[in-house]
Amino acid sequence: MIIGYHASHEQFTPSELLRYAKAAEDGGFGAVMTSDHIAPWSVRQANSGNNWAWLGAALAQTSEIPFGSLAIPGGWRYHPTVLAHLIATLSEMFPGRVPWIALGSGEALNEMVVGEGWPEKEERNERLKTAAGIIRDLLRGETVTAHHPWFDVDEAKLWSLPPQPPALFGAALTAKTAAWLGTWADGLITIRRPKDELMEMVAAFRNNGGAGKPMALQLQLSWAATRDEARQIAWQQWRNAAATPDKLADLRRPEDFDKATEDVPPEQMEDVMPLITKGDELLAVIEEYRPCGFGELYIHNVSRDQEGFIQFMAREVLPALREA
Repeated sequence: MIIGYHASHEQFTPSELLRYAKAAEDGGFGAVMTSDHIAPWSVRQANSGNNWAWLGAALAQTSEIPFGSLAIPGGWRYHPTVLAHLIATLSEMFPGRVPWIALGSGEALNEMVVGEGWPEKEERNERLKTAAGIIRDLLRGETVTAHHPWFDVDEAKLWSLPPQPPALFGAALTAKTAAWLGTWADGLITIRRPKDELMEMVAAFRNNGGAGKPMALQLQLSWAATRDEARQIAWQQWRNAAATPDKLADLRRPEDFDKATEDVPPEQMEDVMPLITKGDELLAVIEEYRPCGFGELYIHNVSRDQEGFIQFMAREVLPALREA
């Protein structure tokens, strides 16, 4: 299992994240994952740099570590042709270091800023699958002409292609979406939830065409010196994780997420994410989810102390995993 570092654009400036990505590589992480947001989940997080500009700089300043990224191709902020162009250019400059891009149906928080409205989930999924097909064809060097209710493509062709195009994963929060992604996506990415729910999602993906395809898991946790401190950090920085999937997709402003979770008590955060103070605790969490079959696990520590966390991982967790 590859253990990766999640670079949280919502919590840190792009320049800070460049330092953390380099520190993660030096500390022994095997990969980096980023998200693509234009707004944070909470006013308290207070950041959201441009993921694609950042990826170019992060790949240039690191030496070997691969980067995976979420992308929303449904035609709001990014026309699929423009997104394919971005992906191809990064992959050509850094061969093999962008092994996958995870495509999702998006959130109103990020996509409504261009003034195109926000459709129901069924249409968002149709946009996603259609855009994925266009991106895949363009990355193969094909000339694409296509006409759809949401976006048109007129003799589009990418002239600077990578030696090997990235795999196009699909992002899922439910077993229903995972089953649908199994029919067309190259792989699956999801976030940590109770083990039985994850096993159900994995089974849905594999039983509908995803058998043998790679899978990645994002593990959110709160790391600190004490459990009380870790609990308070989780509540202050990442209370949005207590919101249901429908709210994650449909709420429109960081202020809306803050309001939707204002009644969540700090004590509930222990049900939302692991609170970590020692290496053995995190190793136990990783082992709990190993039977699910994920080949990559990206750890998102919601604490502000990223440098301390990376040092903790390099000291107490990553060596133990290598030995095992």
